[in-house]
Amino acid sequence: MEIVKHDLKIAYIGGGSRGWAWGLMADLAMEGALGGTVSLYDIDREAAEHNAVIGNRLSAREEAVGKWNYVVADSLKEALEGSNFVVISVLPGTFEEMESDVHEPEKYGIYQSVGDTVGPGGIIRALRTIPIFREIAEAIKETAPDAWVINYTNPMSVCVRTLYEVFPKIKAIGCCHEVFGTQKLLALALKEVCQIEGVERQEIKTNVLGINHFTWIDRASFYDMDLFPVYEKFVERYAADGFMEEKADKNWMNNHFASAEMVKMDLFKRYGIIAAAGDRHLAEFMPGWYLESPETARAWKFSLTPVSWRKKDLQERLNKSRRLAAGEEEVALEKTGEEGVLLMKALLGLGDLVTNVNIPNQGQIGNLPVGAVVETNAWFGRNQVCPVYAGNLPDDILHLVTRHVVNQEGVVKACLKKDRNMLFNIFMNDPLVKIGPKEGKELFDTMVKNTEKYCDL
Repeated sequence: MEIVKHDLKIAYIGGGSRGWAWGLMADLAMEGALGGTVSLYDIDREAAEHNAVIGNRLSAREEAVGKWNYVVADSLKEALEGSNFVVISVLPGTFEEMESDVHEPEKYGIYQSVGDTVGPGGIIRALRTIPIFREIAEAIKETAPDAWVINYTNPMSVCVRTLYEVFPKIKAIGCCHEVFGTQKLLALALKEVCQIEGVERQEIKTNVLGINHFTWIDRASFYDMDLFPVYEKFVERYAADGFMEEKADKNWMNNHFASAEMVKMDLFKRYGIIAAAGDRHLAEFMPGWYLESPETARAWKFSLTPVSWRKKDLQERLNKSRRLAAGEEEVALEKTGEEGVLLMKALLGLGDLVTNVNIPNQGQIGNLPVGAVVETNAWFGRNQVCPVYAGNLPDDILHLVTRHVVNQEGVVKACLKKDRNMLFNIFMNDPLVKIGPKEGKELFDTMVKNTEKYCDL
């Protein structure tokens, strides 16, 4: 018997998103078991209004089996009232501040490929993000304490940790698709090494452990097949020159998000387990091995994504938003591969699900601090999320991961306490900040000043 839930309410914080929102709309439109109201809240009201028009037009299409009414909320409280689910996808500040996050450190010889999770850019981004998430957590506690909260915003670990620090009983999870990409790579390894084609990433079963964007896999299988020997042969074949799919642009420099997986494969050779994030993220957690200079990054075949490109891309998405709102273009009705809607279904009791999520450590990783946000698999069922015991990180990887866990925990405490000196000490403890205290203080003060409009330190 098919069970349907057509009286749901989703509060979308950051509902003016030009990208994530359209993907969620498409996924919701393709799920006939769910329906209801999506309340869009954004500090850019016009952007939310555009998305309400876009969402309602999409829902009205005959082929859209999931029917939703998209409305714009005047306040965070209004958006949250009566919500079953809260989706958070926000940009803390603007790309002007991110330009400082990413490029100001380059004046001191510090290079970042993303700049949104760790490194000097990730720490200063957190300085803008934590006040936002403190406000969101307080509002959820007051208005929708029983709602399930799904966060997509980076820095992921810091965002989720702030939610729980402010409202310990919150029911929040952080979702990231980086592990999905590694599952797809393992499926490609099956094709390349074993000539097994057509494998879906969901058929690749993995044991996930680590922290967001610095996640690892120590067991992987395809039905009864251990994938580690397969991946080892794949790495032997492609580690020297890298690997890209046939359909991908072989000139990886044309794509600011692409890589040839060389960092991932090098880490496997060094540590013997699979690094389960994209090269651009993995490189930022290491002590300068892959980010010593732009030339080093090019040698490892991944991009240092410039914020100028993000600004150009934003203009293109703004133009697309206008076309979608005017009815000149339609949202593609195809699944994104994200699992937000599947998580909602499982939490409503419409089918169980096991997937990787970011939640506080309850012992699922035995040698990382309890309470710190970690990324492992978890089982989703009706109104519950149960972390899957992942085991311990190997000692040599543990030392790398622990440094970042300590820093992330400290960033949350320093920002909530408004302790500038503590935050500076954490800034200097990041592996990419390989300069002395005098230069470090200059860089820190400049970056904080460049973001002071959005933080309170």
